Amino acid sequence: MSVPETSLVRATWLALLAPKRLVPIVVVCIPLVFTQAAFSREPLATPLGIAMCLAFVALAPVSYRVLFPDGLDLSHGAVRLVLYALVGAGVVLSLGVGVPKLLQMKPTFLTDRPSLAVIIAMFLVGGWGLGRDVGFEQRVKRLQAEAERAQLLALRAHLDPHFLFNTLNAIAEWCRIDGVVAEAAVLKLSQMLRAVLAGVKEPLWPLERELELTRMLFDLHLLRDKELFTLDVQVPTPLPALKVPPMSVLTLAENAVKHGPAKGHRGQVRLSVERVGAEVVVRLENPGPYDGPRDGSDGLPTLEKQLALATAGRARFTIGPIADGRTRATLTFPGDLT
Repeated sequence: MSVPETSLVRATWLALLAPKRLVPIVVVCIPLVFTQAAFSREPLATPLGIAMCLAFVALAPVSYRVLFPDGLDLSHGAVRLVLYALVGAGVVLSLGVGVPKLLQMKPTFLTDRPSLAVIIAMFLVGGWGLGRDVGFEQRVKRLQAEAERAQLLALRAHLDPHFLFNTLNAIAEWCRIDGVVAEAAVLKLSQMLRAVLAGVKEPLWPLERELELTRMLFDLHLLRDKELFTLDVQVPTPLPALKVPPMSVLTLAENAVKHGPAKGHRGQVRLSVERVGAEVVVRLENPGPYDGPRDGSDGLPTLEKQLALATAGRARFTIGPIADGRTRATLTFPGDLT
């Protein structure tokens, strides 16, 4: 995938500010400027030396990366290599020959012919080394991001069948008991699947869509048994403009029904959304005691991995007992996750 040159140039300059690159650059440039000042009788010798160092830092690695964005590639012949050499020679000779003539400067240490030849070589070799290092580092970051995205999609692929199998099993049971309810459930499920498929490839989607999907799940359960639980939804108006990992709240809803009302703990399931300072907190409470992590359970551990990958560890998940033998699960999202 090609990167726009403006982004590439900016990314290269920012990467040069990293101490592991900035320190060696300074260590090389300071002696050059000092030698230029010490062995030259021209008052403008020091500013010229500084300008040559700055030109190297600003242009050498960037020119290499623009010409060789994917590393040194000679598949087009040596054309780009020649262009790189011409850029280096042009920059150095402009500053080492053109500027002194324009300003009528006296000869300096860095502007005599042997020094200019060495500086051109340093420009080309230094630009290659720094540009290659920056490019390698950024390719590694891209690969890591792609690997994390692949892992996130794998986690999402795990969640989808988990949800689907549970719902299909419920519909199969409803078919034996009440065909009308089963038909309504199939229609509701088709709505959910369309929503789920839309979110599978998205790392984040609007909280509003996530809550709609969660409400569909609750409606599916209440289609079969209207007395299974009562639902209390408390969300602010307007809803925070927040994006969350798809099916994150849905997973908590599945867990709440499965280990609460579906196990005989009738009562109220409460879903609330609240802005607390710079964060948005989603709470889901269900009747039934919290018995701690269950052996072999992978729903909530998978959710934790999903949150870590999709939000770079900024979202938090907690679950535990509250008063009256109930369980509360909490998702805390940074408010700037948009």
